Amino acid sequence: METVEIDSEQARVVSWRLHVLVEAGYPITLAERLAHSEIDLHRAVELILSGCRHETAAEILL
Repeated sequence: METVEIDSEQARVVSWRLHVLVEAGYPITLAERLAHSEIDLHRAVELILSGCRHETAAEILL
């Protein structure tokens, strides 16, 4: 039962991260990759807002 709760919570976190990345303008495939990683979400958005290309931002973050 506890494993199911943890998996469910992780799925919600990934879903939220994906939403934030897509809203920041990341293409969906790249946003999915980033959402499942341990990158700093705030930094990911900050890079885009400062004019960084999505692919370059992903290279920096990953």
